[in-house]
Amino acid sequence: MNTPHAIGNYSLNPMSVFSSSAMVRPASVLVESTTARLVARLQAGEAAALGELYDEHALAITCFARRLVGDPDAAKDLVQEVFLAIPSAMTRFQGASTLRTFLISIAVNHARHHVRAAARRRAASERMAREPGDTSHTPERDADRERIAQALSHALDTLPIEQRVAFVLCEVEERTSREVASIVGAPEATVRTRLHHAKKKLRDELTRREVR
Repeated sequence: MNTPHAIGNYSLNPMSVFSSSAMVRPASVLVESTTARLVARLQAGEAAALGELYDEHALAITCFARRLVGDPDAAKDLVQEVFLAIPSAMTRFQGASTLRTFLISIAVNHARHHVRAAARRRAASERMAREPGDTSHTPERDADRERIAQALSHALDTLPIEQRVAFVLCEVEERTSREVASIVGAPEATVRTRLHHAKKKLRDELTRREVR
């Protein structure tokens, strides 16, 4: 199931049918028209338009970034970088995808060093956790959940960035391989191959870490 990309819902006043303009455009046309105007304003460099884009899409892009890098601070940095890139990136937007998909493609292009930074932080945290002197007590269930979450994060860290992106977009965000191919700029068959290898490596790594 793909994530919906509608920008908003438009309600019509029932009394409007009695106005001199009885013809009412469908909501989808209104959405497309509003999107086209927003794109034009963004391409013209209007600051208010960038604010509107952020208000509409920041949460979705933050969720994607968090899934991709697995670290809240790195995800926040990545989102900031995405929206800072919008003024120059909008010159490349041709309307072949939704604005949200376009933003995700920008996030993918900027993700590499954020992924590496998050992986370094996780490795450092794991080293500190192995050091003596930690007397804190965690209930068994919470400890189990934390252990699995850390194992998954570390397993993702073993993937090349292209496989990681394919896994998060296809398996976590449930996008089609065709849509992912458009986002990453690779053939659909390549996306499926990357996903296949990602799944295998994750299974092997989680087995090695004895996560069931």
